[in-house]
Amino acid sequence: MVLTSYLFAFDMIKLKVFFSDFISLFYPHCCVGCGKALVKGEEYLCLSCLFEMPYAGISEHKWNFLEERLSGRIRLQYATTYLYFEKDGITQQILHELKYRGNLELGMKFGRMFGKELMKGRFKSVDVLVPVPLHPNKLKIRGYNQSEVICRGMAEVMKIPVMNNLMERIVENSTQTKKGAEERWENVQGIFRLKNEELVKGMHLLLVDDVLTTGATLEAMAMPFKYLSEITISIAALAAVN
Repeated sequence: MVLTSYLFAFDMIKLKVFFSDFISLFYPHCCVGCGKALVKGEEYLCLSCLFEMPYAGISEHKWNFLEERLSGRIRLQYATTYLYFEKDGITQQILHELKYRGNLELGMKFGRMFGKELMKGRFKSVDVLVPVPLHPNKLKIRGYNQSEVICRGMAEVMKIPVMNNLMERIVENSTQTKKGAEERWENVQGIFRLKNEELVKGMHLLLVDDVLTTGATLEAMAMPFKYLSEITISIAALAAVN
């Protein structure tokens, strides 16, 4: 009886694989980057696009361009990004796929990849991941927070918790897109509130966003920690404009 059950389960798996391959002949999964049909073993991106991704590789570089950009603006330990961002480039396609098309698995995948890089050195001291919060109205419309999705992938590798209830967005500000540096900073003034500093006393926090342009959003998010000497703040973005 047990053997029969195993054989039945095995046959069902083979049947599932067969139909999956059969359907792929007519409705192939396509690469998010180049649009070509993916072959067996590829997931979301073809090997060519994965190889050619604009990886920043700066996580272990002291005084990298992000740390230099944010210097003096906030009390910062480290800052890094996984990918360089260019308008109409492959990184933008990936972010749009996550942010506007609900491809959460893609966000998790890149979160895991980013997490592996961060485990190589300086960021090993991070205790908790804190995603940039969405305003409740926007969260209700979108159904998920793309920064939290990235954090979930990072957490799987880094083996540290994601704290999505530490901060809240109390102002539903307009989008930062198409705003200049000064407008971006004015647009995010006072939009975040720290709910309970006691939860993270003595910890090293990594504030995480999907994309960093001027750094105004993450800077505003770090402001409530400004006078808390027992908390260390670092910043990470999946993608950043160089």
